[in-house]
Amino acid sequence: MKSNKRAHLVQAAVLALACGAVGSAQAAAKIVINNINAPGVGFNDPTPATPVGGNTGTTLGQQRLIAFTHAANIWGATLSSPVPIVINAQFTPLACTATGAVLGSAGATQVFADFPGAPKPGTLYSYALANKLYGSEISDTPGPQINARFNSELGKAGCLTGTSFYFGLDANEGNNIDFVATLLHEMGHGIGFQTFTNGATGARLAGYPSVWDHYLLDNTTNKLWVDMTDAERAASSLRPAGLSWTGPRVTAAVPSVLARMPELRVVGVGARSPGGDLYAVGEADFGPKLDKSPLTGQIVQVALQADSPGSACTPFNAANAAAVRRNIALVSRGACGFAVKVKNAQDAGAIGVIVADNAPGPVAGMGGADPSIVIPALRVTQADGALIAASLTKPNGNANGTVGKFELSKTQLAGADAQRRITMYTPNPYESGSSVSHYNTTAARNQLMEPAINADLTHSVTAPTDLTFELLKDIGW
Repeated sequence: MKSNKRAHLVQAAVLALACGAVGSAQAAAKIVINNINAPGVGFNDPTPATPVGGNTGTTLGQQRLIAFTHAANIWGATLSSPVPIVINAQFTPLACTATGAVLGSAGATQVFADFPGAPKPGTLYSYALANKLYGSEISDTPGPQINARFNSELGKAGCLTGTSFYFGLDANEGNNIDFVATLLHEMGHGIGFQTFTNGATGARLAGYPSVWDHYLLDNTTNKLWVDMTDAERAASSLRPAGLSWTGPRVTAAVPSVLARMPELRVVGVGARSPGGDLYAVGEADFGPKLDKSPLTGQIVQVALQADSPGSACTPFNAANAAAVRRNIALVSRGACGFAVKVKNAQDAGAIGVIVADNAPGPVAGMGGADPSIVIPALRVTQADGALIAASLTKPNGNANGTVGKFELSKTQLAGADAQRRITMYTPNPYESGSSVSHYNTTAARNQLMEPAINADLTHSVTAPTDLTFELLKDIGW
């Protein structure tokens, strides 16, 4: 008997013209791609294209569909379900600026609770997962289980200017955005990698907890989301690195997937602690990763360049080059890409770079690509950057020889709490569409289900490379 307790998350869009199923993945789970773009646009765009990275399409629309089918095959070979998973997919304009963009969005079209086969009573499951657990089509109004949209503006002037989707199947996107990784990410959300509880207000959808809420643990209150009030959940979603996933599959796999956490230790007269001050950091996608041998050097703040204070977006002038040579350069975020800053510091002779954020927010990694970069770079928050800068100068204004050490934690895993449970993305202020329903950006290696697509992602969704499928297994897959 099908459940009579249901709530709609997203109603499937009804378009005047639908082009029908254009591809499918045949495997343990059949995934059907339903192209709902009109003729001549999106997945039907006839613009000529040169085959690239194993993608044999000769038009832009063909390449987009081939990449989608490739990603669907990866998920189809991983999942198991007796019911085909149908995805309504389209390219359409999404929010973007010259420096940031929404690459895509996806979610379940319906959610279900209290059906035969549901592991937890009174709990919401995504449409695709509910079908798998129920063993057949669960909805009285069958339709696509997932709605997915992708940004048709990417690559145009004013939308991540100079960057476009890469449609190759070989994860060799360079400075562009890997479309296959983007597809895998968005399909992951539609399959079930999301909570249906509103993190901004803490309110449950239709009064029911999501299956996610049974595994989200607030490390401050030591309470699961399923046991919290709305106000407690709303507060929990604003605690950076304070919300952990407790599912046994993910937790068991964390030590084999996540690396030891990189840290920045600042030692010197300006340090607040005798053993040095430890700062949480984000690593760069480019350049070498930290290893067992710490990098040690004097920290030097880059002074005013022609572009803007300390941003390092132009080759260093003589004074800055002399200051950072054989030292660690402290620069500011802004005005240009992370890789540009680090390359300019490297060219000036720096042995490492600390990038301080120019706006409040949690610690995060640094995207970008430049194979010529051979020095490590770490990113710190705006507040920590100010503390480090202040530690570089004695009260009389003289440099004190403050030393920075890029090192790996002896006990902490990158992106995990002290109990080695992966943490979720909970920035303050809240980010609609990103908060809670993603892994923390401090995870290393980078994970597919972080809120941004990182350049070092592979196309794997399974351990020991990635923790996405482990979480899906925790919730019932």
